[in-house]
Amino acid sequence: MNNQFGIIMAGGIGTRFWPESTPEMPKQFLDLTGSGKSFIQQTFERLNKQIPTEQIYILTNERYRDLIKEQISQISDKQIIAEPVMRNTAPAVLYAAKKIHQINNKAVMLVAPSDHYIANDDKFASNVQAAFDEVAQSDKLMTLGIVPNAPNTGYGYIQFENTPNPIKKVLQFTEKPDLQTAQSFLNQGNYLWNAGIFVWSSASILQAFKKYLPEMYQIMSRNDDIFNTALEKDFIKKNFPLLENISIDYGILEKADNVYVLPAEFVWNDLGAWNAIYEQLHQKDTENVAVNTQLLADNSRGNLVKTNGKKVVLKDLENYAVVDTPDVLMIIPRKDYQKVKEYAKYFSPVPEK
Repeated sequence: MNNQFGIIMAGGIGTRFWPESTPEMPKQFLDLTGSGKSFIQQTFERLNKQIPTEQIYILTNERYRDLIKEQISQISDKQIIAEPVMRNTAPAVLYAAKKIHQINNKAVMLVAPSDHYIANDDKFASNVQAAFDEVAQSDKLMTLGIVPNAPNTGYGYIQFENTPNPIKKVLQFTEKPDLQTAQSFLNQGNYLWNAGIFVWSSASILQAFKKYLPEMYQIMSRNDDIFNTALEKDFIKKNFPLLENISIDYGILEKADNVYVLPAEFVWNDLGAWNAIYEQLHQKDTENVAVNTQLLADNSRGNLVKTNGKKVVLKDLENYAVVDTPDVLMIIPRKDYQKVKEYAKYFSPVPEK
């Protein structure tokens, strides 16, 4: 049996990409870059190159079940792990680990976000395979870290022990530092961006839950025999809401002493806001980025224009984001991308996961 399993995290609402991303159709189900495929479709295809189709699971909210079946027709209903209520990443990972371990107690798991940009799929596969091989033979919780190319204050950082071994022991995690701190991390040379991509065996992560989040583990272990049976849905509906709302980073990785990181070789961007879309798609020989748009730019540069096929004329406009949907037209300076969540909340106040 192939012991490699994939878990795609796809439960977020993605309000930073409003008005395109909404609670009904969030970021992971959209094509925001003009690739012709949604983020989750790209993620599934990337994992499916080395993980069997039937061993890829989608972690999501119950409300997105039909969207997933529509966009990823290859998977069965049993591969959609739907949370009855919104929780953070630790409960979701525990739920998935319980299901997978019951199927294969020698399983190794890749946990990856559904909505990140990754280039160099071959290098991604090579890095993932190296991590799979490592956790299959040792009790390690691994993450793939991104070599930083700038002092970005929007990412978490991973400090590692600087040794010749390609797989490094993690010394500490730091959440979104200020600019001065981020620059000092780059100067030190032993820090990576935290991409939120994890690899471990089902046995190791379950042992970590038992040690570091014992109450959560105990609730989800009241009846291990129900996982992957007809009784699972009622058990989860009753017990999942009792679980603490905490991330896997805070709950386990920042506490455990067996966490390791592999510096990744692939190109990565979490594409967290409209400005990041511009930065990712911008080419040196073009001054504007047009997605699903026929753009005429007259003395205009540095703009991102995203529509559903409209013709757009810009005159004397610089460094703006223009996003047009059937319901909303948003025109804002790209530098004000962080305000998008406020605008989304104003028009449709729904809490972000």
